[in-house]
Amino acid sequence: MKIWIATGGTGGHVFPALSVAEELVSCGHTVTISCDGRVDKMVAEGKPENSKVVHIWASGVGAKSRIKQVWALFKIAVSAFALTIRFIFSRPEKVVAFGGYASVPAVFAAHLWKIPTYLHEQNAAIGRANKFALRWVKTLMTSFPTVSGVPATSGLNVVYTGLPVRKEFLALAGKELSDSPSVFVTGGSLGAQILDEVVPVALSQMKNKKIFVTHQTRPENVNKLQKFYAENKIRANVLSFVHDMAGTIANSWLVIGRSGASTVVELETIGRGAILVPLGINPDQAANAASFAKLGGGFAIPQDKFSTKWLTATLTELFDNPARLEKMAKKSLVENNAVKNIVKEIIK
Repeated sequence: MKIWIATGGTGGHVFPALSVAEELVSCGHTVTISCDGRVDKMVAEGKPENSKVVHIWASGVGAKSRIKQVWALFKIAVSAFALTIRFIFSRPEKVVAFGGYASVPAVFAAHLWKIPTYLHEQNAAIGRANKFALRWVKTLMTSFPTVSGVPATSGLNVVYTGLPVRKEFLALAGKELSDSPSVFVTGGSLGAQILDEVVPVALSQMKNKKIFVTHQTRPENVNKLQKFYAENKIRANVLSFVHDMAGTIANSWLVIGRSGASTVVELETIGRGAILVPLGINPDQAANAASFAKLGGGFAIPQDKFSTKWLTATLTELFDNPARLEKMAKKSLVENNAVKNIVKEIIK
């Protein structure tokens, strides 16, 4: 079967798409991946052998400038026209889109040629691009059991598949907590200033100084945080990039971070308790954090409530009662069969 996979924008859209592409190729299907320039290197390096890559012209429409918004829409329209022409010759039998504005051109072209199309939503609240593209889609696959904002579209088939993660996370699923108490603080690829301001101070005010801290932050904040932890006699490893994210999560008793879909699902795949502080301007992250907290895996706390006093009290209570952290880890664990679920849905 000839299958077209549309992705782009960020790694959160790309890595799940590549995981599914790899499984489809291994099953003998012919796969073509379309992406925009922001992730072309990521896709080129991660694509499975014998798959093709097609570059399209697209960018997000979320800019504040009206001119930039119009320009972004123009690029998407041009790419939609180009793929409509391309599909005359390539004739994919199925199109699978992994969200973001880079997926819209392929979804539109597939609609014109009446090609069965599957759209994957990574967050617990549907994003703007996916909500726009849903008018041309019959099947919506979701990362979370419940997704808010899905319109009551007649005939829309909503399937809970989960969100694909890299194999190293699957290999560490259900790993027990280590003997040494530890915290992993991560603000994602860009870091998070609120975490840098609140977490170190909260840790310094705790009586328990045996907690080892791994703190991922922006490059310009590394030296300052290293100095602070050293002065307060807290053992810490401060770095700007985490090469082994799966291992770092698995070796931690608790994770403190943002609540992007990938982060939340990675926590659920390994099974780790967390304190999640959603990015204030992103309703998707708030929904993801709420979904995680509902499992009993941890706390979803708004940024304006995330204070040093609250965090010091919460961390003290948790690390004085390791059994509670173990319970949180077990409750957060969700079996991840997303790749097989998605492939099964596509080829059935």
